[in-house]
Amino acid sequence: MTQQDRIQLGKTLWAIADDLRGSMNADDFRDYMLAFLFLRYLSDNYEEAAQKELGPDWPAQDEDDRRSPLAVLYEQNPADSEVFENLMRRKVHYVIKPEYLWSSIAEQARTQSNEMLRTLQQGFRFIENESFSSNFQGLFSEISLDSEKLGKNYRQRNNKLCTIIQKISEGLAEFPPERDLLGDAYEYLIGQFAAGSGKKAGEFYTPQQISAILSGIVSLDSQDPASGKKKALRQVLDFACGSGSLLLNVRQRLGKNGIGRLFGQEKNVTTYNLARMNMLLHGVKDTGFEIFHGDTLLNEWPLLREENPAKKVGFDAVVA
Repeated sequence: MTQQDRIQLGKTLWAIADDLRGSMNADDFRDYMLAFLFLRYLSDNYEEAAQKELGPDWPAQDEDDRRSPLAVLYEQNPADSEVFENLMRRKVHYVIKPEYLWSSIAEQARTQSNEMLRTLQQGFRFIENESFSSNFQGLFSEISLDSEKLGKNYRQRNNKLCTIIQKISEGLAEFPPERDLLGDAYEYLIGQFAAGSGKKAGEFYTPQQISAILSGIVSLDSQDPASGKKKALRQVLDFACGSGSLLLNVRQRLGKNGIGRLFGQEKNVTTYNLARMNMLLHGVKDTGFEIFHGDTLLNEWPLLREENPAKKVGFDAVVA
């Protein structure tokens, strides 16, 4: 897919956001929009990996069956679900129940199901507490699906969310189902929301031009810059990481296998959650990064306060 197509996807999603948010503050709507893109990415990645693992055992469906193939698999093989989930934890490091996959949520939105909001709430809780072996509690803590900003009562909120998810689903359907595109779209939307936030944008977003320069500098051999780019960096730290885009830019410079582990600290809880989503959405496994919710100026991260030389964590590059 061309760069122009990537930009067009971002513009399509931004137009949806601009049209649907109504009187809602852009920062509030940002969190809903990005959370739904995150769910779509996790679901696509999970179903793709499951289909690859199951091979010929991937369930066949009738044309009019709009369920996720994994829903069919669970229905036909209820005794094997635990074995399958253990396999998926080893392969992709997380599990999503069929009813919480994007395809299932989007189908409920399409049919205007009265249970869509409840299913989405349950799905978010499951991802936070059970999907990953690592602790992702609070990942959606700033996203209130019971907020009156979505509607005065359950029915209004459910209908509003059905419309938002259906429009996102229709917008994404116009483009090839490439998982990397969702990472690009996520970054584009963060940039667009940042542009509308004025002076607040610096709290969560480093402009791409600056990010490109910084990541280019740290990826050079510091002992001999003329020799060009380093082959690898073991560990990289951003002690005020915002949404994590600068760390991801360094990773992109060196390639997916050029970084051992990414570390970041972020004070704002909303931005901290964005950073964790951003990492996963760009294909960084949960074991490949550590983002801490804390104030750098108060030195709140125990990892950075370690005084025992044998336990101190060292970094090949620090960006901010």
